[in-house]
Amino acid sequence: MSHDRTRMLTAMSRLNARRTGKRGGLLRWILATLFLGTVAGCVALMFTGVPAKVKRGVVEIRETWRAVRSADEEAIRREVEESLRAEMEREPAEARGDQDESGDERPRIDPPPVTTRIGSVMDVRELRSGIPFETELNFGEGASASAERANEDSFTARYTLNLRVPAPATTVGELETLNPNLSAMLPGLHDLFGTAEVSPWFHTLHDNKLSRVRRDAHTLNTILTKHNVYDCETILHLRGADGTRVFWLQSMMDVVSDGSDGDRLPEMPDEIVNSTNYQPFTSYGWRKRTSRPNPMIAGWERRIENARREIADPDTTDERRAWLQDRKAYLKRGIEDMTYRSYLIAEHDPFIVIPVNLITARDDPFAPKVGDFAVVVHEESLYPAIVGDGGPNFKVGEASLRMARAINPRSNPYRRPVTDLTVSYIVFPGSKDTPHGPPDYERIRTRCAELLKKIGGLGEGYELHEWENLLPES
Repeated sequence: MSHDRTRMLTAMSRLNARRTGKRGGLLRWILATLFLGTVAGCVALMFTGVPAKVKRGVVEIRETWRAVRSADEEAIRREVEESLRAEMEREPAEARGDQDESGDERPRIDPPPVTTRIGSVMDVRELRSGIPFETELNFGEGASASAERANEDSFTARYTLNLRVPAPATTVGELETLNPNLSAMLPGLHDLFGTAEVSPWFHTLHDNKLSRVRRDAHTLNTILTKHNVYDCETILHLRGADGTRVFWLQSMMDVVSDGSDGDRLPEMPDEIVNSTNYQPFTSYGWRKRTSRPNPMIAGWERRIENARREIADPDTTDERRAWLQDRKAYLKRGIEDMTYRSYLIAEHDPFIVIPVNLITARDDPFAPKVGDFAVVVHEESLYPAIVGDGGPNFKVGEASLRMARAINPRSNPYRRPVTDLTVSYIVFPGSKDTPHGPPDYERIRTRCAELLKKIGGLGEGYELHEWENLLPES
């Protein structure tokens, strides 16, 4: 149950208590006190490390249309959706014409924290695959049952989780153990790394991971996979000779498959339009240019109608009805946003995902922002891109389905293109074009080439990938 729903149901309980008058009032107040105490306890647990929630992103794209589904990715989906719902609470004034002509994305509102759920793991060995898990049971002879019942040491259990926090790579040599081609592709790399500083975001990322692991371990919930605990080799702040800022992230690549744009892609497959998981939004968006409706609106309208029918069903519980009312309002706000705005399309547009707490940071000149230009390096290829979406603040290494398929044609929303930490994400903070608009692939390539020249350029025989427009002709 979300924090907002908890508050709403509590308010409903108080209202019903007032309507019933004084009769039975004492019992109701006792029950209400117990209920509020329980809620307070859950909130306290929640603050043992719930990470900041994420804006628009995966459902779990996160998930839903995302690479390699797993329990923690389903958790990401829930968190991203909560963030999206918070975003939709606001009127889409920017889309109606009040857009900041500087092109800055709309201010984000942190969503309410997600209430910690007590785990339901039936077998502790299922807490997370990828972690060596040993269990040991010790039975021995005891005294009488009444004596052992009173002995605190007669029946005990201990759950110990050991996790080593990784150290960041800081040298070209360390990174070239992952990709030996880096210096040949980027001949100015050694000079650039002379200014290398470990980004505070590397430590923030791992603090967020540990907070999440701590929270879930305390409640016997499934915890992050070993794969996602160790998804970042380094985050560095670099400066070119002319002061050009570079944000270097070394990671893997998961797949994002979100986004929609009625102007450029007025039709989408029914399985996407009718999906309850696919997210039509990306952090990068702009005012619609045509009157062609977003194809996702039809599916969301059907979901509203389904909610209305279920709300009207006398067999629907009060709790379910309250949830449906909340969901219906959320869908309406989403439709309103899709009516005025367009977004990137992960299947067609090359973009990367950066944790939402970075793209919303206002006091760090090295923190990437939505729309900043970036170059993705894998093996001997360099791919121009933009920062297009915000992701969870405890996970890195994500890019659009278009990018993923360029690296590995077998990629799909459930199959990541790169598992090892061999992908370099080179972002140029502050480089975005304003205002935002439909992605121009040639413009992205040109700007990335210009920015690379400022840090030493490309090595002989290397070129930036050229993106072909795969969208159907309008």
